[in-house]
Amino acid sequence: MAQRIGILTSGGDCPGLNAAIRAVGKAAQEVYGMQVIGFINGFRGLVEDRTMDLTPRLLSGILTSGGTILGTSRDKPHAMLVDGKVRDMTKEIIKTYQRHKLDALVCIGGGGTQKNALHLKQAGLNVVTLPKTIDNDLALTDRSFGYDTAIGIATEALDRLHSTATSHSRVIVVEVMGHRAGWLALEAGTAGGADVILIPEIPYEVERVAKAIRKRTKEGKHFSIVVVAEGAMSKSDAAKVARLVRLKDHARNKEEKQNASERLRKFHEAHVSHTIELTKQLEKLTGQESRLTILGHLQRGGTPSALDRVFATWLGTQCVETLVKRQYGVMLALEGNQVKTVRLENVAGQKKLVPRNHPLVLAARRVGTHFGD
Repeated sequence: MAQRIGILTSGGDCPGLNAAIRAVGKAAQEVYGMQVIGFINGFRGLVEDRTMDLTPRLLSGILTSGGTILGTSRDKPHAMLVDGKVRDMTKEIIKTYQRHKLDALVCIGGGGTQKNALHLKQAGLNVVTLPKTIDNDLALTDRSFGYDTAIGIATEALDRLHSTATSHSRVIVVEVMGHRAGWLALEAGTAGGADVILIPEIPYEVERVAKAIRKRTKEGKHFSIVVVAEGAMSKSDAAKVARLVRLKDHARNKEEKQNASERLRKFHEAHVSHTIELTKQLEKLTGQESRLTILGHLQRGGTPSALDRVFATWLGTQCVETLVKRQYGVMLALEGNQVKTVRLENVAGQKKLVPRNHPLVLAARRVGTHFGD
């Protein structure tokens, strides 16, 4: 009998999701005669049994669209807000899975989705995942779809900001996404000719950043572009976080661990506005008018790039081949120019960070880009 599969998208939206849905749906139905249903708004759709028939007609024309026709959410199966209380809804998800007589569930998402999918695998469901994130921080895959589009959007923004920076002899600080990983800041900053790139993996000293800008001014370059990943930290802040993490990891009892966790949470809440303070500091230390632009969710939206459409299509069709082999509990990943499968246990909870000696970091340094260290 033909397999019945379900598809959902979870976590933040990004360009390429619809291309992936289309690829899985069309290959599954038109090549292998599978039955395909979509679950609306991520894992919550599984709990509430909210579905959409992914017919070939519905899938037609969505390749070029941003966002996701299935909707998305950040709900976790084992910790979902229901009727004002956080509850473990795993059993409800299993019931929905069984009610629809599914052979497998395809989960498309980033780091949180991989952890949620692993949880469902451990609960006994057949799960396969696809990697999407504009941060490009998923472990064991060279690239995730959505990332290329985000680079293009951020680079175009930097190109436009160069105009106002040169016209007013300003320092322009541009915040891009990237809580833990600086891939987006690094690639977009390099493509956009940023003079300073600040990423989470390389803690900075604001005085060193200011010194680099003052040096440019002495050389007759009266503007500077500073690209900052939202998770970038000064060396002093990074030391504080490291200290709190050590306290949490070596807590002698539950109370000490909760206290350290709460202090970490408060620190990260306060850190959200760090680029505002950084911009003020740079204006004071350089004597140049400084302005901040936060790209925010602009980086997630709009039409996916050609590369993301192609990559999502490739991954989606390979996902179906994996389902045909009944190979479950894996994520589809890119290694070199090949798509492979990796076990969810090896992906969930892991981050792919920028090494300090990454070739692109070295290349950026060689063309004069400063990293604040």
